[in-house]
Amino acid sequence: MHMADALVSPAVGMAMNAISVAAIVAAAANVKKDELAEKKVPIMGVAGALVFAGQMINFTIPATGSSGHIGGGILLAGLLGGVPAFLSIAAVLIIQCLFFADGGLLALGSNIFNLGVIPCLFVYPLIFKPLIKGNADYRRLPIASVAAVIVGLQLGALCVVLQTLFSGITALPFGTFAALMMPIHLAIGIVEGIVTAAVLCFVYKMRPEIIDGSARPAERPGGVSTKKLLIAFVVMTVVVGGALSLFVSANPDGLEWAIGKTTYKVLGEETELEAVGGIFDGAASLRDSVAFLPDYAFTSDPENAMGTSVSGIFGAAITFIFAGATGFVISRTKKRKKAVVNV
Repeated sequence: MHMADALVSPAVGMAMNAISVAAIVAAAANVKKDELAEKKVPIMGVAGALVFAGQMINFTIPATGSSGHIGGGILLAGLLGGVPAFLSIAAVLIIQCLFFADGGLLALGSNIFNLGVIPCLFVYPLIFKPLIKGNADYRRLPIASVAAVIVGLQLGALCVVLQTLFSGITALPFGTFAALMMPIHLAIGIVEGIVTAAVLCFVYKMRPEIIDGSARPAERPGGVSTKKLLIAFVVMTVVVGGALSLFVSANPDGLEWAIGKTTYKVLGEETELEAVGGIFDGAASLRDSVAFLPDYAFTSDPENAMGTSVSGIFGAAITFIFAGATGFVISRTKKRKKAVVNV
C-alpha cells in the first residue's frame, strides 16, 4: 500500500510530510524508558529488518488477480510497544523510498501516516492492548492480532482514498475507489493478521515478557535466551528476504489493483497514473539519484533474479542498523537526561 507521488497533490503531499515528521519528532521525544530498555533495542533492529523483508513478499489473493504484503505495524507494536514500533516502521519506509525507489518521496509522509501512525499510535493502544488485557496468552494474541491488523489496514486504505480525494485525483472518484480498496485490504488484513499472530505467539512461547503488556517475569525457567531469539529473527529475515522474495506473486498489490479497476471504470482502460512537472519531477529526480537498487533490482540488469535477493538482504541489513541505532541513541539520551535530573 505504498503510495506513489501521482496519487497526491503537492499541497496534500507536503502537509502529510509535515504531519509525519512531527509525529516522528514527538515519538522520539516521548518514548518511555521501559519501551526502549536495553533488551528492546536489538529487538527493534531485527524486528524492523524482518518487516522490511516481509514487505517484499507479495502473496496472491485468490480469485481477484491481486496480491498483498504485510504492513508490519501491529507486529512491531506487539514486540516493542506503539511508539518504538512507529519509529521502526518509519525507518523501514524511509529506507524503502530512498534506497529502493519504493513509494514516492512526495508521498512518503502519507505512507508513514497510513502504515505507521495509524496502526502503531492509534490501533495498537485502542484495539490490540485492550484485547490482550495487559496479560497476553495464546487465546488473546491471535484475536488481538487479527482484529488490530484488519482495523489498521481498513483505516489505512480509507486514508489513501481520502488523500487522493483531497488531492483532486479525478481518475479515482471516492465511491468507486473506496468500494475496491476496502474489500481487497480486508482480505490482505486477514492474511497479515494470521502471520502477525503466528510470529507473536512464537515470541511469546520463547520469551513471554517481550510481548508488550505481558506481566511475566524477565526470565522464565527453562525459557529461551534473548540472544537465541534474536538469532531466530535474523535467520527468518535472511530466509524471507534472500530466498522467499524470489517466489513472490506477480499480481499487482491491493493498491495497484484498485487503481487499475477504478481507472478502467472511469476512463475505459486500466492505467497507471503519472504526475509530471514541477515538484513531481524534482521529487522523482532526488529519489532516483539516491536509490541504488530501484524496484529491488540491479540497475544494469533488472531481470536478474539475484537483484531481489540482494535487495532483500541488503535492505534488511540497512534497516537493522538504522532502526537499532535509532533505538540506541534515544535510549542513551533518555538515560543521560535522567542522570542530569538526579544530579
